[in-house]
Amino acid sequence: MQDNLSFFQEAAQTNLWGAILPEIFVGLLACSLLVLEMVLPKERQALIPRVAGWGLTAILGWYLLFFHAHGGGHLNSVTFAGMLHHDALGQIMRAFFLLAGILVCYLASLSLKKQRVPRTEFYHILLVITGAMMLLAQSHSFVMLFVALETIAVGLYILVSYYRHTPASLEAGLKYLILGALSSSLLLFGIVLLYGAAGNPDLAGHTAHGLNFANLRAFLEQNPDNLLVIAGMVLVLCGISFKIAAVPFQVWVPDVYQGAPTPVTAFLAVASKAAGFALLLSLVRNVFQPLQDVIIPTLSILAILTILVGNLGALGQRNAKRLIGFSGIAHAGYLLVGVTAAVTIPGAAGAVVFYLFVYLLASFAVFGVMAHLAGDNDADLQVAHSTELLKRAPFLGAVLVIGLGSLAGIPPLAGFIGKLLIFVAAFQAGLYLLLGVAIIGVVISISYYFGWMRTAIFRRWQVVEGAPNPDEQPIQALTLSSKALLGLLAGATVFLGLIQAPLTAWLGGLW
Repeated sequence: MQDNLSFFQEAAQTNLWGAILPEIFVGLLACSLLVLEMVLPKERQALIPRVAGWGLTAILGWYLLFFHAHGGGHLNSVTFAGMLHHDALGQIMRAFFLLAGILVCYLASLSLKKQRVPRTEFYHILLVITGAMMLLAQSHSFVMLFVALETIAVGLYILVSYYRHTPASLEAGLKYLILGALSSSLLLFGIVLLYGAAGNPDLAGHTAHGLNFANLRAFLEQNPDNLLVIAGMVLVLCGISFKIAAVPFQVWVPDVYQGAPTPVTAFLAVASKAAGFALLLSLVRNVFQPLQDVIIPTLSILAILTILVGNLGALGQRNAKRLIGFSGIAHAGYLLVGVTAAVTIPGAAGAVVFYLFVYLLASFAVFGVMAHLAGDNDADLQVAHSTELLKRAPFLGAVLVIGLGSLAGIPPLAGFIGKLLIFVAAFQAGLYLLLGVAIIGVVISISYYFGWMRTAIFRRWQVVEGAPNPDEQPIQALTLSSKALLGLLAGATVFLGLIQAPLTAWLGGLW
């Protein structure tokens, strides 16, 4: 009893609440939305979405100017009994998820007003998921990892089916729930195998705290050939592969992306994917690195299949959200190339995070345009709805072309630099087969990205049966805030394609 008491006392001394102030503020903001809904009269509740968006903006500004600028006072420290590790990757991804949350709030302000659904609950769940993603990126124990990951998953199950009056959204939510439960089972099974192997007294370096990343890595260094350990690692990778939409765990993506509300599709495509890759980077660099003889071939196979399936699947798509879904699978493949390189080349982690940031800018630019083009049923938004968009709405057309060009990796846009850095890392790591497949994937992607860009610039020379008439397609009016935000996304995409120093300097801790 005394030993247990002393353990809890020592653990309590590591509970540095100041180290997670950003997450605490996000949680308080989420709770305040529910309070505002109760106290504000119905005619004033339109302020709640603004409170959510501007609240996240204030937290991000405070974090960048004061908290992160001073290392949060706890950089490179392990807190909460080894649950959290405040390293450079986690600190940078905190800002990433706050920015993604702000942009999803903006998209929700465009999409939710077209539907008769509760709004406060949407923003509340969005903030809870954002806070969980911030904690996930700093997790240093499988306990913290699983709790944060499941908090994200449960919130997304709700948001995907948020338009519960539409069959497409309900179908998407059901598919995501079933396959998400399967992936969680695989992940948990892998964690159990690793924990059981690490606690086996017959193995060298066994530990009773095998759920802690540092203790587990020390155990793996002494038992890199243990079959139970390798099986556990593979199952953990399978569970995470669902979150990042890597083949063969990508089957949910097209249907879920199409049926989910546009803001939720953007959240899945960018923030959820980034959370998975932040977690994967942390594991391959800090935990599974002693198993690199197994993990490099495993990730390489996943990357090759993901790049090819994503790009080939996107070629025949006419629905805009399904096309984005398949292209997102391909981008997951490129990012897997960077993660594979990061096993042996530490600087590759910076290339992966840079890619995630430029992917965020381009993706939200495209989703912002899609939100303005979509009608009441955004699941039916077609690529053809953007026909001659550059002529009908020059600003939206220009933003769409810039966003798609960056996703395609066309110079001098930021997406080109992101892919270039990933390819350089792969070359330095000697992953020549992966590099070749990635280049082939980029060439294939030119077809569907340029096809969409061509549609946005020119009118079809022949009428396609069943295609929407662009002259009858209404475009949601652009507000000043929409112009400012979409302009910033497009401008930052161009700027980072020409000058990368501001972002790469900030990512210096990862290079």
